[in-house]
Amino acid sequence: MVTVQAGASLGSGVVLRSDIVVTNAHVVDDATDVTIGFADGVRSPGHVVATDVVTDVAVVRSDRADLPVPRFGTDLPRPGDVSLAIGSPLGFENTVTAGIISGLHRDIPGSAAQTASLVDLIQTDASISPGNSGGALLDATGQIVGINEAYIPPEAGAVSIGFAIPSATVLAVTDQLLTTGRAVHPYLGVSVGQLTAPIRQQLNVPVDRGALVLGLDAGAPGERAGLRPGDVIVEFAGKPVNTVEDLLGALRQTQPGASEPLVYIRDGNRTQTTVTVGTS
Repeated sequence: MVTVQAGASLGSGVVLRSDIVVTNAHVVDDATDVTIGFADGVRSPGHVVATDVVTDVAVVRSDRADLPVPRFGTDLPRPGDVSLAIGSPLGFENTVTAGIISGLHRDIPGSAAQTASLVDLIQTDASISPGNSGGALLDATGQIVGINEAYIPPEAGAVSIGFAIPSATVLAVTDQLLTTGRAVHPYLGVSVGQLTAPIRQQLNVPVDRGALVLGLDAGAPGERAGLRPGDVIVEFAGKPVNTVEDLLGALRQTQPGASEPLVYIRDGNRTQTTVTVGTS
């Protein structure tokens, strides 16, 4: 575990390779150089190698090398498993909180308007606070099962509802970032918005849940599958779509090149098509 300081931003990080640290992209923001604080009190310069805003992952090269590398799991934990969150909340370095895995494949409601990263996450009740971002979520054996990402604050009525990016996602994205400098993601080329009551009334949509198609990239998979602005996507890849976050989460779990079923509502009619997932 390390602390990552990027200007006024303070977050956490985890050693990924002997000279590489992984953290959240929102921790480093647009910084190119950061300061990395280690558990033994040593501080070292770090240099941001690459970031991926879709998954909110960043990789940083440390001037201090030969760092001990922890074990990263590739399988999802199970709901009810013990979880430990380690980080630097509010600057309290190497803080550990304990809880359980509360759920898998979670999306934070309403997050899609700000970012595409808050989908397909691990939920935990181990306390996560500002500064925990980028830190480790461990299981009872000390294996890293996720990178802490976000929490719902108490003012929203929440108590210990935190989220982490699954380790398998982190490993897949960081490998691409370190190899090519960018990560490739499944892509539909569809701009979507929430289906609100006024929009339902205006468009005479007979369903009250789904993702409203606002626009389509020319020649993109969504357009080739026959979608049009005004359509309401209600299922994708065999999963129900009640919100924009549902669609983003289902897309995250597909692979580029896969042909997936998609169900949409148009003019009151329910239609199924097949879309070949692209890359972005």
